[in-house]
Amino acid sequence: MSDALDNSCASSEYLRERARRRVPRFAFEYLDGGCFSEVNLARNTEELRQVELRPRYLLDYRGSSLQTELFGHTYDAPFGVAPVGLQGLIWPGACEALARAAQAHNVPFILSTVGTASIETVARLTEGRAWFQLYHPAEDGLRDKLLERARAAGLSVLVVLADTPTFAYRPKEMRNGLCLPPRMSARNVCQMLAHPTWSLGQLRAGAPRFATIDPYLTKGHGLRHMSEFMDRHFSGRLSPQRLATLRDLWPGKLVVKGIVTEEDAELALDHGADGLLVSNHGGRNLDAGESTIRPLARLAEKYAQRTTLMFDSGLRSGSDIACAMAHGAHFTFLGRTFMYGAAALGNKGGAHTMAMLTKQLTQVLEQVGCARPSDLPAHLAR
Repeated sequence: MSDALDNSCASSEYLRERARRRVPRFAFEYLDGGCFSEVNLARNTEELRQVELRPRYLLDYRGSSLQTELFGHTYDAPFGVAPVGLQGLIWPGACEALARAAQAHNVPFILSTVGTASIETVARLTEGRAWFQLYHPAEDGLRDKLLERARAAGLSVLVVLADTPTFAYRPKEMRNGLCLPPRMSARNVCQMLAHPTWSLGQLRAGAPRFATIDPYLTKGHGLRHMSEFMDRHFSGRLSPQRLATLRDLWPGKLVVKGIVTEEDAELALDHGADGLLVSNHGGRNLDAGESTIRPLARLAEKYAQRTTLMFDSGLRSGSDIACAMAHGAHFTFLGRTFMYGAAALGNKGGAHTMAMLTKQLTQVLEQVGCARPSDLPAHLAR
C-alpha cells in the first residue's frame, strides 16, 4: 500500500489545498463547508486534537498490526470511507473510484442514499462488501424497494441515519445555488471555465445524479436545490417505531449513525441496533452541538462492552484516528479526507489517502508502543 503514497500530498492539509485549486468553488464549498457559521465544523477537529497519548518507550515492543475485526470481517485497517453525498459533483467518478480503492485495500465503504453511484454499481465494485446508508424515505414503498435492492446486491450492513431530522441551513450552498446540475449562474460558469480538468471530466462522466434513487423520480424533475429534493422524498426523522420496523425488515447488521446521547444510544440498542456510529454529520447540521469526541468518551464508558462503537466527524489524519480509538471507538470513518484525496489526485486519490492514513497510524502505534489499535485506550493521557 505504501507504493500508492504521493509524498507531495502527505497530509490531509496538502490534499485539501490541492483539491481547492482543482475544483470549482461551489463544489469545493459543498464538501468543505458546514452549517451556519461553521463553529461545530472547526470544533470537531480542534477538540479531537486536544486528546493526548502516553508513550511507553521501555517495553519489549515487537511491532504493530492494524488489522481490525468488525461484524465478522477482518479489515486491514481500523478506518473506512464514510458516506458522502454528491461525490461526483466534487470530482467526476469519485464515488466509484473510492469504492474500488476500499475494496483493493480491504476497508469498508459506505454508500449514501444520495451518492452518485448506484447500489448495484458499488456492490459490484466491492464484491458485495460495501455498506448502505439509508436516509429514511417518506413512503414505506420506497423504503422497501431500497432495502430489497441492498439485500439483492449482497450488502450485509445497513447504516440508518438519525442526525438529519431536518436539512441544515448552509449559507454557502444557498449562495452557490447548489442543485443538480449546478445552477448556471454567471459566477458558477466562470468557476467551471477556470477549472478545465474538472469540467472535461464532468463532460466525460455525464452530469452527476442521485444514481440510487434516480429510477423512482419522474423524468425531468425540476428540483432546484438538493434540500428541496430531499424534503419532497424523504421525511428525515428516525423514530423508535421506524427503527423497529427496519430491524424487522433488514436481515443483516444494523448500525444507527448520528448517536451522541446516552438516551438515544439506549433506544437504538433496545430496538435491535448492532452498532452505533457516533457522528454529528461532520458539523454540517447543528452548529451549536458538541464536538463528537465528547459524546464518544461518555458513550464508550457506558456501552463499549455492550455494542460496537464507531466514530466519524473531524478525523483528518492517522493521529486523529488513534486519538478517537484511545477514547473508545472500535472503528472510524472519514469522509472529507477521502474526498480531498479524490479531488486532489483523481482516481489515485483513494489509494493514496489509504496509504497515507495507514502510514500515519502505524507511526503513532510504534511511537507509543501499542501493538493493536484496540489497545490504544491504555495509552490515553487525557
